[in-house]
Amino acid sequence: MSAGGIETLGDLRGKRVLVRSDLNVPLDGDRITDDGRIRASVPTIRRLSEAGARVVVTAHLGRPKGAPDPAYSLAPVAARLGELLGRPVAFAEDTVGPSARRVVQGLGDGDVALLENVRFNEGETSKDERVRGAFADDLASLVDAFVSDGFGVVHRKQASVYDVATRLPSAMGALVGAEIDVLRRLTVDPERPFVVVLGGSKVSDKLGVIDNLLGKADKLLIGGGMVFTFLKAQGHEVGKSLLEEDQVETCRRYLTEAAERGVQILLPTDVVVDTAFPSGDQEPTPRVVAADAIPADALGLDIGPDSARAFAAALSDAKTVFWNGPMGVFEVPAFAEGTRAVAQALTEIDGLSVVGGGDSAAAVRTLGFDEASFGHISTGGGASLEYLEGKVLPGIAVLER
Repeated sequence: MSAGGIETLGDLRGKRVLVRSDLNVPLDGDRITDDGRIRASVPTIRRLSEAGARVVVTAHLGRPKGAPDPAYSLAPVAARLGELLGRPVAFAEDTVGPSARRVVQGLGDGDVALLENVRFNEGETSKDERVRGAFADDLASLVDAFVSDGFGVVHRKQASVYDVATRLPSAMGALVGAEIDVLRRLTVDPERPFVVVLGGSKVSDKLGVIDNLLGKADKLLIGGGMVFTFLKAQGHEVGKSLLEEDQVETCRRYLTEAAERGVQILLPTDVVVDTAFPSGDQEPTPRVVAADAIPADALGLDIGPDSARAFAAALSDAKTVFWNGPMGVFEVPAFAEGTRAVAQALTEIDGLSVVGGGDSAAAVRTLGFDEASFGHISTGGGASLEYLEGKVLPGIAVLER
């Protein structure tokens, strides 16, 4: 069974519709530094508004500990959402309290409101189903229907993601629908060659993805901090580079299994190193060394120029690409070129290129790429990875009942 879209909810004029969006954006004080997730939420909210629904948006920001914290207020998000929609967005100063009820009751057809951070309530993330259920009851009492459109949280069994959907007529929003469609294209008979690019800091974060895709992909390109555990598995010293000693044997197994399956695992042949991780006003002193000759006093912070060219060449004939995790410390220009090369290669493929959310999506924007140059940029790194691991996503499963 598959989940239905907004059209399955019927005529929405005058109905109060709760939308679970993913508005978890980075803030510098009260300044939004990357509004990508807010922009991604706009199409569903606008569609509901134009259908005459009274739209009530709920979302989280950061990890407050189940109580109000001004540092995690969604007030700046409400202002930016209003700018993007081109209409005022009413802001409730709580989630299910007096302010929320007053704001929701004051909505007219087509109006939009944003409730305060849903994680200011302990019931949102509680492991106690009674506590979580009571909070879901309060949320559901505000509205007439529910639309799930926060892909970045559908892997969480939380009140505003899962429990509310069991209490109301529910549907999948356009963003979640698009994410699931793309991920199915990656896992069900992908067009070949199918190349998976993995980076980021830890091998342990990607074990499930490698296990599930090793038999499906034609090539795996490995960069980022996780590559040093693979290099160690090949018998190389990695200096002060990030290393997960407890995963060396796992990486050795992956290399063996890939060879047996005829899957190419491409590791860097050179890396950019420094004597310390970049911080503060300290000027980087990068140098390029062979991947099998990293000095004892150095740590790897990016794939090297030869490796960047090799990765781009390996991607050039791909018909399907999934990329999750930067190749280096892309926030620092001296260690951004490997990530830039991979991103550029994805914009040039003749096929489906999928950027798997999280740091990869942030890198695309930080490095100045046009998002429209990629086939799809996911809004949920964790949810994307769990889907590709073959796990059931609670926020999707509940809609498919």
